[in-house]
Amino acid sequence: MADVDDIDDADLPEPSLKNIIDQHSLQWVFVGGKGGVGKTTTSCCLGIQLAKTRKKVLIVSTDPAHNLSDAFCQKIGREPTPIEGFHNLSAMEIDANNDMEEMQRNMEEQGADDEKDGGLSSMMSELTNSIPGIDEAMSFSELMKQVQSLDFDVVVFDTAPTGHTLRLLSFPTILEKALGKVMELKDRFGGLIGQATAMMGGGNNPGATQDAIVGRLEETRVVINKVNDAFQDPALTTFVCVCIPEFLSIYETERLVQELSKFGIDTHNIVVNQVLFPEKDAEELSEWYEGNKDTLPTEAREICGKMLSRKRMQDKYIGQCFDLYGEDFHVSLMPLLDYEVRGVEKLKGFSEFLTNPVDMEE
Repeated sequence: MADVDDIDDADLPEPSLKNIIDQHSLQWVFVGGKGGVGKTTTSCCLGIQLAKTRKKVLIVSTDPAHNLSDAFCQKIGREPTPIEGFHNLSAMEIDANNDMEEMQRNMEEQGADDEKDGGLSSMMSELTNSIPGIDEAMSFSELMKQVQSLDFDVVVFDTAPTGHTLRLLSFPTILEKALGKVMELKDRFGGLIGQATAMMGGGNNPGATQDAIVGRLEETRVVINKVNDAFQDPALTTFVCVCIPEFLSIYETERLVQELSKFGIDTHNIVVNQVLFPEKDAEELSEWYEGNKDTLPTEAREICGKMLSRKRMQDKYIGQCFDLYGEDFHVSLMPLLDYEVRGVEKLKGFSEFLTNPVDMEE
């Protein structure tokens, strides 16, 4: 299919995700890509395969448009939910926006109970508005503290579309900016803010507001930096890029791979979903079609013609994918099936293609 004839097959990475299953040191596996390319299905299938070799596996959805419940056909909530049919696989769905709103509500309640709060909640709200991403960073910090407190050998993250994922990786920089801004305001205007806070009934300790904000941000930064160090360790973390054989998806994948490289995140696996007949190329199918089209009904000829056009387009982009990644990445081709991959049994069956790819030589 792809033009890799000039490369010795023995030198090519295996076209599967078996390398992830076999790397028992991995603790964090991220699955990401453009919206609508099958990230959730890939995450579920990867979790199922990992459950074969690990004691306890957790799949976490950080995408606001959660699909884990739909994929497994069972209700999955904010706490680890055991997946029916497994003794060692759980899943949970996290909404970062709701987490941040809950955090702000807690701060308001604390402020009502403690006069020394001095406007903590209002200043935190002002900070989140002035520094884009700080709310996501703090929510992610809370998520990671929660996940790390759980007893799981490996966690698979079903992430939001590419842009959200890249913001996640920039959280340490965002927090540094936030701390710098707060400290600058405290140094330059601390006295004035304190006087104004006291005049407005902020309590006997006008410096409590700034100190509390700095404390919260510093605590968040410690967690994020620790997590970031783990994410940059290829023995602990890897990122699986998911795409479909279309131009925009391949383009987005290349952007994602480059950005992950800049952040020092290991990525050496590409999953290409919705592939028509991975075991055949368009030339083979065209030969069959040319030899049989005169015997086909008009409707069948039209259907086959459209299918062949789509197959040629897919082959072109799959070839580009192998040109870009074939020598350094495990590129797994997942077939387009004639049914939805929903429910444990169908996910189990489909997951086998991640470790036992369709034989393109047959």
